Amino acid sequence: MDAGRRRIGFLLFDGVKALDFVGPAEVFSEANLTTDAYEILFFSPDGQGVEAFMGLRLGVDGAAADSGPLDTVIIPGSELAPAVFDDPELRAAILALAQRSRRVASICSGAFGLAATGLLDGFPATTHWKFADMLADRYPLIEVDSERIYTRQGDVYTSAGVAAGIDLALALLEEDLGTDVARSVAQHLLVYMRRSAGQSQFSAALKLPAPRTPLAQAVAEYVANDPTRPTTVTELAAHVNVSPRHLTRVIREELGVTPSAYIASLRLEVAVNQLENGRTVAESAAAAGFSSAAALRRAFVDRYRTTPSAYQRRFRSPSVGIAPGDEPAAGSAA
Repeated sequence: MDAGRRRIGFLLFDGVKALDFVGPAEVFSEANLTTDAYEILFFSPDGQGVEAFMGLRLGVDGAAADSGPLDTVIIPGSELAPAVFDDPELRAAILALAQRSRRVASICSGAFGLAATGLLDGFPATTHWKFADMLADRYPLIEVDSERIYTRQGDVYTSAGVAAGIDLALALLEEDLGTDVARSVAQHLLVYMRRSAGQSQFSAALKLPAPRTPLAQAVAEYVANDPTRPTTVTELAAHVNVSPRHLTRVIREELGVTPSAYIASLRLEVAVNQLENGRTVAESAAAAGFSSAAALRRAFVDRYRTTPSAYQRRFRSPSVGIAPGDEPAAGSAA
């Protein structure tokens, strides 16, 4: 192995999510334009080409068993996880590559691949938020943190979904070649050098469970019809013709929260939708039944670890303009 170049190996397999490895690979490839620091290689369990989840046929450089020493091995994820990582040949390939590498990383549901080989036992780890509970249930020895963009424990790394793989690759690049190179790559790829907030800011409007029973649906409709209306558990129970105790039990069993917490979540969802459609923070707060813009900000930061304004700058619908007085500062990232 050329001591002057770090060999970065990606393990591909049938059902792999293309964005999980293309994004990180582009980070190292971009760095090579000015540093020529990396040899980027692609392997499969048997050395044969694979088919990505999207149907794209992909060639590889060889079999995992023939990789030789690597600086870093990266295991991308799949929408077919966790079942795809139950394949003994794929698990053996992950373990073989990990044993030949200085550091090991997973992207998105690739954490199931590391977990299946025991590489994450006793360690903190993350994955895409939609897979987090499944990872924790399946592998109780892992300290799953669904909020983190990426984690590191020694030379073992995990990251959340798709874009977080780019975040992790930039962090690895910064470790290898320093901040200036990583910042230059981030600028050329038009991505953030670092993101301080967690995954919840990207799933804000998706975290509220959909009501299934008529009772929960009635509660949701009652709040949605007028979010500004002061609503107590007693008032809700009277509206749906049940006792407060029965309402609390049903909502807890179906949605895992108290009626009061559910009402708060419904109002936050209304506020999120308002922000995405270009309303100001104050307007969104009023429409969602918050007493003030400050009250919305407190609730928003507590739940999503980002401010309403920061969320709106990232996720406002492209069909609406920027609210007056809410323009980003000159030169700031969009």
